[in-house]
Amino acid sequence: LHRIRITLTSRNVKSLEKVCADLIAGAREKELQVAGPVRLPTRILRLVVRKSPNGEGTNTYDRWEMRIHKRLIDLHSPSDVVKQITSISIEPGVEVEVTIADV
Repeated sequence: LHRIRITLTSRNVKSLEKVCADLIAGAREKELQVAGPVRLPTRILRLVVRKSPNGEGTNTYDRWEMRIHKRLIDLHSPSDVVKQITSISIEPGVEVEVTIADV
């Protein structure tokens, strides 16, 4: 048995939650011990830029931000079963990272 941690990161919450639900459903079908999804704090990358190309004019700013959402799922299972679970179609824009540790 291995302790497997699946880390999912994405900018789109809807697709992230869908992939989470699919992974957990697949793991529960195989009757594995599942913990999660643990929702980690959203990382907000902000960029504030002066609109004016030169220094003149009123001080107006453009504000952009990118939100990065992260989820953790923990499984207890043999490593060959994980291959079957993670073979589901993963939505575009969702990054999956799998770390395996011996129990």
